Amino acid sequence: MEPLASKIRPQKLEEFVGQEHLVGKGKPLRAAIEKKHLSSFILWGPPGSGKTTLARIYAKSLNAELF
Repeated sequence: MEPLASKIRPQKLEEFVGQEHLVGKGKPLRAAIEKKHLSSFILWGPPGSGKTTLARIYAKSLNAELF
């Protein structure tokens, strides 16, 4: 049985709520995704702030592997 958190996790940037300083219009992570710019980066923050979700959305958008 899949955990509820996995079932409701946003799959696209448009579904993601919060972190506007990273994913808002013209902001760094959104621009990287829109331009298909592949790079490595570190997301830091407290549990539940969306780090893993953002990393998964980024990797999926660029057809990249996530480690």
